[in-house]
Amino acid sequence: MAIVAACLLEALGCVSQPAARRCGGLLWRCSLIEVQGLTKRFVDKDAVADVSFFVPEGEILGFLGPNGAGKTTTMRMITGYLPPSAGSVRVAGIELARDPLGVRAKIGYLPENVALYPEMRVGEYLAYRAAIEGVPRVHARARLEEVCERTMIADVRSQIIGTLSKGYRQRVGLAAALIHKPPVLILDEPTVGLDPRQIVKIRELITELGRDHTVILSTHILPEVEQICRRVLIIDNGRLVADGTPEQLRAGLQGAAELRVQLEAPEDDARAGLGSLPGVAEVQALGNGRFSVAVEGGLDLRRAVFSLAVERGWVLLEMTQTTPSLEDVFLRLTTRDVAGETPAEPAPAEEVANA
Repeated sequence: MAIVAACLLEALGCVSQPAARRCGGLLWRCSLIEVQGLTKRFVDKDAVADVSFFVPEGEILGFLGPNGAGKTTTMRMITGYLPPSAGSVRVAGIELARDPLGVRAKIGYLPENVALYPEMRVGEYLAYRAAIEGVPRVHARARLEEVCERTMIADVRSQIIGTLSKGYRQRVGLAAALIHKPPVLILDEPTVGLDPRQIVKIRELITELGRDHTVILSTHILPEVEQICRRVLIIDNGRLVADGTPEQLRAGLQGAAELRVQLEAPEDDARAGLGSLPGVAEVQALGNGRFSVAVEGGLDLRRAVFSLAVERGWVLLEMTQTTPSLEDVFLRLTTRDVAGETPAEPAPAEEVANA
């Protein structure tokens, strides 16, 4: 009963991963993917260092990081294509080290650079993938038709793969990842090479797949993550630096809230007056009576600014409260001014949210 309650709390966003650990690891036990202490060492450098996280059943997890941060290396280790130097992976209750083929059977993997047979036709390739993935022959035809329809490649089913555009090849790879109905999908840049209409369709498909699959989505398109993913991991220099919902990560970005104000008032007086308000970190004059006001802790100072304008006899022409985006969070956590600077330690969700 306690395990069920813990799973429900996590599903509702009431319990974060670190909190789950402190509660005796109940959420880890009801997770479909469990990664603990995962490390990959190349010569004298750790490409991935002590990465731990869980993914509950039915969750779409965004996995973000700059180029070279360790995203692809982590996903290759989870899928069994790259052996870890240390740590463990468990998928659907199966330990990767003990039964790698059993784990691979539970995963549909779409790498960034899809490896296809260019001389085969699309239908032939998918039938081949269905056979090697163990799809019963009696169900193979129906599965092939279903994945072709869902990934929008039915119109090129008879075409030779080598003649397809990059966008079509990407969708053939996604169809191949879905052919055996795996409970886990790991998608590395699934919308690369797609046109805007196709991107929208694939986003809708991933959202739909999240209803009956657990999905790890790696992408550089941050608005895509905000639209699709309920939870986000950010990795930098091989280490996790953030774990939480997009809302938690945005709320934890100190000093990032901004108030845009336009006043009919002397610039120096307006800047000084705005700077005197409690919670204001910085005021920048943008010209033509416009000011950018950086606010600490996400405070809402609109009433205070309105009262100040009335008190000083200024005309308030415009006032807009802005909140940090996931891109702001990403840049803050992964951008370092000094080359070789030590990356931040992993930030638990509740610490990020309460920072």
